[in-house]
Amino acid sequence: MESLLAEATAYGNEDENLSPEAKAQKALECPCIQNLRTGPCGSQFSEAFLCFMKSNAEEKGSDCVNPFVALQKCIQINPNAFPSDVLENDEAEAQEKPVQDYKIIPPKWSLETANAKPKL
Repeated sequence: MESLLAEATAYGNEDENLSPEAKAQKALECPCIQNLRTGPCGSQFSEAFLCFMKSNAEEKGSDCVNPFVALQKCIQINPNAFPSDVLENDEAEAQEKPVQDYKIIPPKWSLETANAKPKL
């Protein structure tokens, strides 16, 4: 999914002279995401994507919570709304990341007993 969105974003940014609104609209027209715009969650996807593209927030897209929540709810209601190969890639990437175990070693001073006499 991320690669498709990146491709659509690049498609919209081909002409630097366009306004942010026009770039967002052009990105939405990218053939790479046409299948995401159709179906039961197409309008929610389009709204969330346009909001993200036009976002001027310091953390891009952080001002688009409502459209993304609506998209997520639609996907929960319609689990087959998007092609499985699009969603499976994200799940596979998440599963590929190894979980790293950390061992915490306390400093020596914290292991000294409370009854120990201070060394002067």
